[in-house]
Amino acid sequence: MRFDVTLRHPFGALSSGIRLHSDAALCAITGPSGTGKTTIAHCIAGLRRPAAGRIVVDGAVLFDSDAGIDLPAHRRRAGYVFQDARLFPHLSVAGNLAYGERLARAGDGWIGRAEVVELLGIGHLLDRRPATLSGGEVRRVAIGRALLSAPRFLLLDEPTASLDGARVTALLALIERIRDTLPVPILLISHAAAEVERLAGHVLDLAPALDSRAPFA
Repeated sequence: MRFDVTLRHPFGALSSGIRLHSDAALCAITGPSGTGKTTIAHCIAGLRRPAAGRIVVDGAVLFDSDAGIDLPAHRRRAGYVFQDARLFPHLSVAGNLAYGERLARAGDGWIGRAEVVELLGIGHLLDRRPATLSGGEVRRVAIGRALLSAPRFLLLDEPTASLDGARVTALLALIERIRDTLPVPILLISHAAAEVERLAGHVLDLAPALDSRAPFA
């Protein structure tokens, strides 16, 4: 089970509890704004503690309220690509990638910088600063930095937000390539039905959960 998540948190659809059980290489969480999509990602990454539940990713128990397990964020090894990318503006693209490499523990790395640069097509950007990049280029670099941190899994929060049509198409093709060729499960947060349908092997839609308020058990 790549993602085995059961949690409750006092926000949106999460107040009654959600379940995400998936063996898919890429699963998606979708739903209207305010339903708790990003909150789930934060709970999985260890940036927020849920009220109750259990979070297991790729066989590793990251959180279990009954067992008293709550790994800190740095031990969960989440490759989190935030909606605003959060590249370091004072570093070049190469410097941002190097930061990701420094986050990887010795022996955990499973992809090298040269492979990441080729996979993402960012070799011509290495000397540039984030302020000079397009939105699509920024996202590619952020994904590259995340991959070089030797993540156990990737969290992609609205990766195509604010991009135009051509850049959306290119980024979706890249995510497909990562999904199909790299040994890392992906959790996609998105409200875009077309990209969820194209990319995801499993979907958790929070809209019905918000409407039904099914009890958490």
